[in-house]
Amino acid sequence: MSALPKRAFTQEEYAELEAKAAYKSQFVAGEIYAMAGSEPENVEIADNLTHIFRSRFEGRPCRSFSSDLRVRAKAGGLWTYPDLTVVCGEPKFDGTSRPRSLLNPQVIFEILSPSTEAFDRGDKFSRYQLLESLTDYVLVSTDRMRIGHFTRQTDGGWTFREYNAPAEVLPLASVQCEIALAEIYERIAFSTSSDR
Repeated sequence: MSALPKRAFTQEEYAELEAKAAYKSQFVAGEIYAMAGSEPENVEIADNLTHIFRSRFEGRPCRSFSSDLRVRAKAGGLWTYPDLTVVCGEPKFDGTSRPRSLLNPQVIFEILSPSTEAFDRGDKFSRYQLLESLTDYVLVSTDRMRIGHFTRQTDGGWTFREYNAPAEVLPLASVQCEIALAEIYERIAFSTSSDR
């Protein structure tokens, strides 16, 4: 990510700029970052997840949203476009700006890339944690089969578990769904060289 001009923006300024922009950007505590395109593996994994949730949620009041839907963590000063977001029940939107922003995600998936991994694991996650609705934060690696799963506990703390075998299952109890890693990584061939 590369920051636009180095000055602090207000959330209102960001919302106004984003409404007129020809590209997506995220807002993090006064800074605006243009969002780059994705690698083929990221797109394939996102497509796999979309297909998985569409089939799992058929006939249920749950839905998944692609990276085209913005999420706002008001308390964290964050407006961003997660790779995939899940909501069961009625989605709540911030109607004060366009595009509208989802306020109550339950599960957020971020598909990692070298340029964003540190931010996704660190500062972004700390801001996501301020979303009271968030129960699961899932980090999906693209260079090898590895899923990092943070789960909110009843006391508000978070636990972490890592999965890295095709037969392992990612449990998302909050949305009553289980997903085998083989499904998430379907059609992904991991590179053994350093050509990426």
